[in-house]
Amino acid sequence: MTPITLLIIMVAYLLGSISSAVLVCRIFKISDPRNSGSNNPGATNVLRIGGKKAACIVLLCDMLKGTIPVWGSYFLGIEPFYLGVIAISACLGHIYPIFFHFQGGKGVATAIGAIAPIGLDLTGCIMGTWLVTIALFRYSSLAALTAALLAPMYTWWFKPQYTLPVAMLCCLIIFRHQHNIKRLFSGTEPKVGEKKELS
Repeated sequence: MTPITLLIIMVAYLLGSISSAVLVCRIFKISDPRNSGSNNPGATNVLRIGGKKAACIVLLCDMLKGTIPVWGSYFLGIEPFYLGVIAISACLGHIYPIFFHFQGGKGVATAIGAIAPIGLDLTGCIMGTWLVTIALFRYSSLAALTAALLAPMYTWWFKPQYTLPVAMLCCLIIFRHQHNIKRLFSGTEPKVGEKKELS
């Protein structure tokens, strides 16, 4: 690992640690998402407590936290494996933000943003899977899990050299949703539009 790669990994974590949900809610004078709704500082919870405009801003910012360091690293010629490490670092920053007492979100939007530089075709498949799943079943967590499980296969079809780093990133997302998985199996996971966890 080169010094520049190590530096980018650290910067990716720090960038990921900027909680878009908390900052946007402060700007719009919305209650803290860590203490409202599902208590998850992510776009879905902001949608519930603050509306579409605030949620869209959070979603865009969370995606950019993944896109910026990975895309920059791609143009610097960093090899695929370390691109995956950089993407994971950005997601870890989002999930465990050092600037916000390590109370972060699920990392889905940041992960999608990190995968986006690989190609629009791959990103389209992942987003399409998420949208179709949520439209059919109305579980945001199930949509995220389905997209994470299929993302490595999509990557293998389009850009096989990135399959391993994408798979690494998806494993982190699945791990972060372990409580949602338990609730899905027990039948207690709320659907989109309900007042509790939407992931």
